[in-house]
Amino acid sequence: MMAQEEPDSVYFHKPDPLKAVWLGAIVPGAGQIYNKAYWKLPIVYGAFMGCGFAIQWNNNRYTSYKTAYIDLYNDQKAGTVSEDPSKSYIAVMPEGYDMSRLGGEDRWLSILQNQQNIYRRYRDYSILATVIVYALSMIDAYVDAQLFDYDISPDLTLNVEPQIYYDLQRQKSAELKLAIQF
Repeated sequence: MMAQEEPDSVYFHKPDPLKAVWLGAIVPGAGQIYNKAYWKLPIVYGAFMGCGFAIQWNNNRYTSYKTAYIDLYNDQKAGTVSEDPSKSYIAVMPEGYDMSRLGGEDRWLSILQNQQNIYRRYRDYSILATVIVYALSMIDAYVDAQLFDYDISPDLTLNVEPQIYYDLQRQKSAELKLAIQF
């Protein structure tokens, strides 16, 4: 019976950090796939999905308040403000409220403008959070590839010993010496 020959070399995947970053820049999460850190993919894509949802939700609220503000402003100029439920400025009004309960047309116009500004700011923060998640996923791919073959031996020990210290005047003092061996 003949023994099988072993191959001359065994394939060993050592990721290139720059390739991991470029892959992660082209397709978010591709750097983690390249590094074979598959368990990080749900975190990366979950963060992107959360940011995308926040952008969409805040943008929808922003546009509805913006439309309501413009419609109320134009109706107020034309003198045709009404309590018709089909009007956009009535549709965004809290349930059970009417124009007089909110303080009149001018007050409701001010509230609409404030809400519009708030949701625009939240949308912009959500976009910034998406950029940060994108950058963090690329940084993670780089660091993971860079530290791929970093040796963490099980022989890391911390030695704690008392020690006597002599200062320049030859006076003794006791101290605790901490030493890490690796």
